[in-house]
Amino acid sequence: MTTLISSCSAGVSGLQSYVNTAQGYEFLYPNGWLPVTVKNASAGVDLVYRDLVERSENLSVIISDVPKDIKLEDLGSPTDVGYRFLKAVNKKPENQKETDFISAEAREGKDKKYYILEYEVESPEEPTRHNIASVAVSRGKLFTFNLSTTERRWSNVKDTFEIAAKSFTVR
Repeated sequence: MTTLISSCSAGVSGLQSYVNTAQGYEFLYPNGWLPVTVKNASAGVDLVYRDLVERSENLSVIISDVPKDIKLEDLGSPTDVGYRFLKAVNKKPENQKETDFISAEAREGKDKKYYILEYEVESPEEPTRHNIASVAVSRGKLFTFNLSTTERRWSNVKDTFEIAAKSFTVR
């Protein structure tokens, strides 16, 4: 059972709080975003939110298994992890998208390390997208918190998305 605690008032920079006590993560997300059910979601997708007005803007939390004794830094540097993700996405045969790795940085939480990764995704059928993700390892799980928008909107939402990505924490 998933427990959701959402604040009714605006948080930092127009952000609201989401807490999932069952899976052990929390984050801030933009006001006006709602949870959505995604049919045929990829394995590990735990949650998806979408902007009510700008429906192409979304966030997701994906949870994957890793060995219990693994820490994030055991998977490599932020750049190593970013390139490994990029390689995995670009090699899928059904993927007609071209993903470009923009940046990677490490961030220290209370007792965990987080990597912030930024990508640009080009597709022949859709407008170019801009993604920012926060990645962490805890309790034998790899958590990926991803925010996505069109490149056209990126400059409008960049600051809010960066705050949200850096707010992502796991226990």
